[in-house]
Order: sequence, then structure tokens, then C-alpha cells
Amino acid sequence: MTIERRDLLLGTAALAAGTTLGAPAVLAQRGGRTLLLAAPGAPEGFEGDALRPGTQEVVVQCYEGLTRYGRTTRDGRPYLNPDVIEGHLAESWTSSEDGKSWVFKLRQGVKSAYGNELTAADVEWSWAKSFAQRRTGNFIANVANVTAVKATSRYEVEYTLSAPSLILLSALTLYVPGIYDSTEVKKHVTAEDPWGLKWMETHTAGFGAYHLDSLRSGEQAVFVANPNYFREEPHFNRVIFRAVPSAASRITLLRSGQVHWIHRPLLQQVAELRADRRVKTQDSFGRTISSIRMNLRFAPFDNKLVRQALNYAVDKQALIQGVYFGLAEQARSIIPPIVAGYDPSAFNYDYNPDRAKALLAQANFDFSQEIEILYSQIFNWEEALSIQVASQLQAIGVKARAVRISDSDMRARGAPARQDMPMFAFEDGPIVLDPVYTTFLLAHSRGVSNRARFADPRMDALIDEARQSLDVPRRNELMRQAQALWMEEAPWIATVYPSVWEAMAPNISGWCPHPDDHERWYDLKVG
Repeated sequence: MTIERRDLLLGTAALAAGTTLGAPAVLAQRGGRTLLLAAPGAPEGFEGDALRPGTQEVVVQCYEGLTRYGRTTRDGRPYLNPDVIEGHLAESWTSSEDGKSWVFKLRQGVKSAYGNELTAADVEWSWAKSFAQRRTGNFIANVANVTAVKATSRYEVEYTLSAPSLILLSALTLYVPGIYDSTEVKKHVTAEDPWGLKWMETHTAGFGAYHLDSLRSGEQAVFVANPNYFREEPHFNRVIFRAVPSAASRITLLRSGQVHWIHRPLLQQVAELRADRRVKTQDSFGRTISSIRMNLRFAPFDNKLVRQALNYAVDKQALIQGVYFGLAEQARSIIPPIVAGYDPSAFNYDYNPDRAKALLAQANFDFSQEIEILYSQIFNWEEALSIQVASQLQAIGVKARAVRISDSDMRARGAPARQDMPMFAFEDGPIVLDPVYTTFLLAHSRGVSNRARFADPRMDALIDEARQSLDVPRRNELMRQAQALWMEEAPWIATVYPSVWEAMAPNISGWCPHPDDHERWYDLKVG
């Protein structure tokens, strides 16, 4: 195993930053503790409505929601309980009889690292920012039917909805729209930048457990605990988020005790690490779907029979073993099993190459045409999956080949304004554990992660009715119909739900999986 010299200098860099490295024991720093993390790259931004590499991993540490999921314990480990919504930055709430007006009472005495107290004006300003940006936060507002957010007193804020929503309280657990210390951010706004977005590229201003202390672009970000945090003081008062591009180097640093956490180890590494006593690995059910997506605006994918045939042609069990090292579950719905309302009953695409050939013949498929499966390196499984799926399609006479494109090209071509890839590999899943949110995100014509632009008026109608319904049985029935319609139309080759794995020092505990797949440093401790 070759370790890049740059990565091995991590220890020296950490010492220069004032940290003493040692075995996996926690590091002392000014009477507190320092957590060292190694990731493929340093964060490139700190604003949740403008996600860049590394952004989501750190904004969840700095910005927290009005609500939070409850917790439960299974086999000695903490997990979220999506059936229970608790107050967080808000201590209580009431809603109107028609469900279109919600008033949240904020917890008093909550302060940012700058010492400014959270008020309803901060919540109103933060949501106005997301409305204006028309990005992720605005999408969350649309799904939850939120049309306006207004401060009605110093500690009360009113949410106005276009229709009732069972998604709202879950959506308010998210890091986006982030709740900002608007008093601090407003010091950095300009006429050209009324929301202080330029300043936010290198600063944080939230009411969460951690706050950005220093940044070396491309190398590392250092976070410190918010000294004014409203909950119990975090176990770690300092976190160093270090860029270590080599996956092999990250493993070596973890095994040698020079870091305490590495971000998303490769699955083949997990298979090795599970037997290594120097490391602790833990997993959780995945909320994402790894898939090969087909764009119905391009031939031959405009023919449903072709799409169904390609689903039958792919051996998902072979992919689970060959690509995911057995650390995945076969996908049988657009909704993952972790989300209530998951219904696999409509799935009927078990491996059947003869059925695939028959459907292609029925569709008058042109076997002389070449089909490209585009992939990038955004997800570490993309190349292997694309190559194996291409090989399986070739086995039934389809001229398929895997073609690599850059990560930036993949993101640009999958963005809502473009979406021009005929067939490609990607992974998406909900960060709100709700079936209506999931289908809106992935299958509605306005879904921001509907990257192949699947547009079916029947699907939109099912989702839109469910979004506005407070009738739980009716909502569940609509979601059952949506999943059945999705399987019938087969716009994706839905392959697997990958498991989420984390690797850490053996004395680190407290990891609680979240639907955005990022640990919360506040949860982590020693012992």
C-alpha cells in the first residue's frame, strides 16, 4: 500500500495547529478534547442552500432545526425515531383548525457563537433568504406547502401554508433552510450581495453546537464548540476536519490512531476493516437508491417495453456481491425501507434474461444501436456498477458500454435546468423520512432530484393530493399507487439500497445515523 507523503504529514499539520497526536485516545486541547476527522477533501463552502463538496458534512454541525426527531435504542445503539417529533430551537407549536397556519414558540436564551440571541426575526430572515435563492431550501418549502414565514413577536414565528401538510414538522428538523444569526450576517451584506452569501463561503453563523474557527482552503477546517450552546456542552470542544485525498491513506491514519473518524470508507475497505480490532465499523440502513436512470425524452428509453426489458436483464444479486461486497439490499421501490410507507409489492423485475429478450423483440428494439451508460466518480460504486450493468446488457445482445464523465459534468447535466443525459448512474434518497417527500423529490416533475426528468401527470396528481392530505390511510394508499406506477413505468434500473458504514477509533461511541448520512459531532464521545 503506497501512502502519499502529503497525507502522512497530517500529524505534523495537526501538531502545528496545537494538537497532540497519539494512539486512539482522545486528544487534549485547552482542557477539552479534540476530534480529528479525515475526509477526501476540505469543505468548500458553508452555506446549506449552495452545496459544494464537503458543505453538507459541516453545515449539519452548525445549523439546527426548530424541531428534531426523537431517539430510540436498539442493540445498545442510538437511532432516530421518525414517528416522534420533538421541539428543538422551538419549544412548542400550535396549528389552526384548517392546518394552514402554524405558530412556533422559540426557546428563549438560545445564542450563537457571536453571543446574539435567537429571535423570530432570525427565522423570518433565514426563510426569506431561501425563498430568494430558489434552491434547496425553497424546494423544502414547496414540498411542505410553506408560502410565508413571519415573526409575530420576539419569540413567535408564524408559518403560512397553501394547504395542510404532514411533512412540515419533519422538514423543520433539517439544516436547510438554515436558521442563521441574522444580526451577524447582516454586518456582511452588500447591495450586490443582500444575503451575505460571499461571507458565508468562509464563515458560519448558526445556533448549532459548532462554529467555524479557521479555514485553510483545500487543506483543513477547524471548528470549535459554540460556547453559548443551549444544550449540554459537547464532549469534543474542537474538531479538525482534514483533507486526506487518498482512501488508503485515510485507512492507515485511522488504524495508526492518528485520526478518530474517516468519512465514508469504500465498501471494499469496510469488508476488510470489520475484522480489524484497531478500528470500529458500524452500519445503518441506507436511505438512498443506487440506480441506472433512463431519460424518457431520448430513444430508445421513450419506449416502456425497452425500459422494462432492461430491468429484467440486470442481475441485482450479482451486483450486490460483485459491486457492493454484500453490503446492500436489493431495491424494490423508489421509497427505501427506512421510510414508513415502503411497499415492495409492485416489484416484479427479478433477473429474467429471457423475459428481457421477449420484451425487446416486442418493442422492435434496434440491436444495432449503441447505448452509453454515463458515470462519474461522485459515488465510489459508479464505475463498477456501470461496467457490470453494461456487461449484463451485452449478454442479451444490447450494445451497451460504460462511459466515464467528470464529476462536474455529471452534476451540471443532472441539474434541473439541463437534465440531458439519456442513461446514467446516480444515487439519491430523501433527507426527510416521509414517503410523500421521497416521491416528490425523486418522481414528481418538479422534484429537484428527478435528474432524468421523469414526467407523468398521473404521478404528479398522486403526489400532489398526498402532499395536501391529513388523512393518513388515504395518504398511504396514494403512496402505494405511486410506487406501483413507478414500477410499471420503470424509468430507472433500481439496483440496490446501499448500507451506510462509518469507521472510527474503537473508543468512539454515540454515532446516531441521520437521513442525510452525516454524523453529528455533538453525538460523539469517548467510551
